[in-house]
Amino acid sequence: MKIIQTDLPGCVVIEPQVFGDPRGFFYESFNRDKLAAHGLHPEFVQGNVSSSSQGVLRGLHYQWPNPQGKYVSVIEGEVWDVAVDIRRGSPTFGKWTAVVLSAENRRHFWIPEGFAHGFVTLSERAVFTYLCTATYDAKADAGVRWDDPELAIDWPVSAPQLSDKDTRAPLLSQIAPDRLPLYKD
Repeated sequence: MKIIQTDLPGCVVIEPQVFGDPRGFFYESFNRDKLAAHGLHPEFVQGNVSSSSQGVLRGLHYQWPNPQGKYVSVIEGEVWDVAVDIRRGSPTFGKWTAVVLSAENRRHFWIPEGFAHGFVTLSERAVFTYLCTATYDAKADAGVRWDDPELAIDWPVSAPQLSDKDTRAPLLSQIAPDRLPLYKD
């Protein structure tokens, strides 16, 4: 397992060791002990799978209170995946990082609690998996607008397909401070 640091401390890309031969391949998609050896200790309580067609953008989502850390990957297709630091008081508040996740590169992306998350589908179709550290909480469900000019995320699409919820999401500056996670050093 290889851990790749991103521009946002805490958000890391995980490249599993892949074993392959003419029959196909095998890799561990999650190994608690190997992640712990790299200082990561997520405790997952919910797993999700979504399927999206090309140009679908999901996000930027988060929960507060009851935040979710997410360990995400793609098992079919390709997405451009984004994490945004929305923790009040963080030295990287409002900063983002992105990674391409695909069935071909088999990468995983760890997004800790306190970050908003979103992705856009680059391939004709993508099947996306999430392991979450908290269960979905409808009362805590929240979002930040995908095209917030202050975030200036360099999305690889200009006119994505969005849900009604994502279309109505507020700008980060419009969210009340008590509806954002607090940075803990």
